[in-house]
Amino acid sequence: MTIHSPDLATTPDLIEEASFLRDTIRAFRKNRMAMVGLVFVLALVSCAVFAPWISPHDPYRVALDDQLLPPSATYWLGTDNFGRDVLTRILYGARISLVVGIVPSLIALAIGTVMGILSGYLGGKTDFAVMRLADMMIAFPSLLLAMVVMYTLGANLLNIFLALALVGWASVARVVRSQTLALREKEFIEAARANGTARATIMFSHIFPNVVPTLIVLFSLSIPEAIMWESSLSFLGVGVQPPEASWGLLVAKGREYMFQAPAVAIAPGVAILLTVLAFNFIGDGLRDALDPSMKD
Repeated sequence: MTIHSPDLATTPDLIEEASFLRDTIRAFRKNRMAMVGLVFVLALVSCAVFAPWISPHDPYRVALDDQLLPPSATYWLGTDNFGRDVLTRILYGARISLVVGIVPSLIALAIGTVMGILSGYLGGKTDFAVMRLADMMIAFPSLLLAMVVMYTLGANLLNIFLALALVGWASVARVVRSQTLALREKEFIEAARANGTARATIMFSHIFPNVVPTLIVLFSLSIPEAIMWESSLSFLGVGVQPPEASWGLLVAKGREYMFQAPAVAIAPGVAILLTVLAFNFIGDGLRDALDPSMKD
């Protein structure tokens, strides 16, 4: 992993950075599964963004005469118990799933990064307090903790963000702390301390850039986890609420009609499966590209 030291940046350093970026991109492109995952995610994002224009039907239109229809030329994946097009609902559900995957992951990443750097660099009582809090969060069953938050604050999208961020920050903090402990013994950190550089500058201008590659991998792997948590919460009835189209909610409602119209539950379940796999492939590809020593 390239060591960043902003105060000592030179032309050779910039050349080395550019070479590192090129090597990373080249290594990622050689990973076929990672590229498959990237293509799938880009296609999914495009479908979510342009859902109002590419969706064949209105996702909220109720047509009781069209209840639980099988797949056909008009309804490619059939209809649900309200006569709504399943494919359209899945396309709109991608919006919620991607937002819920990305936003809480970013919040958890930000909190975990700050807490991890403070804990690893300052040590002492700060390290003890942060790590014991992280241990408590990790020891508590994640789904149960998220459900408690949702039951307490109410089932809406903002509270889902808060619940999933609360669940996810501790593991990020532990990873960042371990890297900070190693980095603070490096020569360029010792030199910065000897020059009287402020601790905040050392932590967030010297140490932080060196944990960014790890944070990128953590972010890519936390997105599918957040999507799974949201799907679980919606499946249990404490996540996204009707009439919104969440994949977990579609599975929960569709299971009642598994024998009458199996596509109602199976199609959103497959969407969850493929999306989680795609993000995991991307995360594995980034991990190997950024740290070749972790390749199998």
